[in-house]
Amino acid sequence: MSSETTLPGLVPTARQVSAVVVEQEKLATNTYRLRLKCPELAQQIRPGQFFMVKEPGTNDPLLGRPFALFDTYEEDGLSVGIDFGYVSIGKLTNLMTHWSAGDPVQVWGPLGNGFPEPGDGHLMMVAGGIGQTPFLAVARESLGLKSYGNPPRELTGRPSKLTLAYGVRSKDYLAGIEQFTMEGLDLQIATDDGSFGHHGFVPELLQNAIHSDTPPDKVYCCGPEPMMEAVQKICLQEKVACWLSLESPMACGFGACFSCVVPVRQADGSWDYKRSCVEGPVFPAETLIFED
Repeated sequence: MSSETTLPGLVPTARQVSAVVVEQEKLATNTYRLRLKCPELAQQIRPGQFFMVKEPGTNDPLLGRPFALFDTYEEDGLSVGIDFGYVSIGKLTNLMTHWSAGDPVQVWGPLGNGFPEPGDGHLMMVAGGIGQTPFLAVARESLGLKSYGNPPRELTGRPSKLTLAYGVRSKDYLAGIEQFTMEGLDLQIATDDGSFGHHGFVPELLQNAIHSDTPPDKVYCCGPEPMMEAVQKICLQEKVACWLSLESPMACGFGACFSCVVPVRQADGSWDYKRSCVEGPVFPAETLIFED
């Protein structure tokens, strides 16, 4: 069973939850999918939002880590838990590879703003590395296969075309492509070494799509910063609406510590720091300033 605590002040909808591991699956090299049972979070979260995860009963590591929603899962037609993907690269994620069914996990969320409604037209999602994980829920919501949030978000329009361009170093790092194989979703793969799909970087797939007969009207992007900066430049140059989901390091997740601030352009042309955990992690591409 899980228990919850309301988080103070800054994120009134977020809760701190004692969740339980349901299952873990290896998706690719050093890449895993973890399933947690936590109905309170699963019934609230929307595509593009995230949550913080920490191993309970220890201060090593001291801080939690942010993870985007991959998808919710249901029992008897009701959302009771969440799936998320991660890459084993640090202390906590290395520990997480040893978690198994029944282990307790400390979670707080839902956090962040999530993606805007997809609307009509061609929505293209561009992902690099583990950045594909936020887009499974986006795709399923856009296709009318699932709904998210409490009350469920009612979309005012659905894409006439839906594309996911997903890039990794090599085919050994492709994670979760079976879940993305669904009717109505055009899945395009790029690998740096040419071992699967397009030989090259994933922004090249975006460039190809923009110059096709059905160019994207809107782009959502998540992944490594250099890739997102390249996507930002393409979309600004081609005048395509674009939103970037940042993978900023975070300490608290609810806006108190200001450790995740990023420079953002203001309407008057000036800039200011914004917290990616509260004002983001999804920002309009034209507002973000990438620091060299």
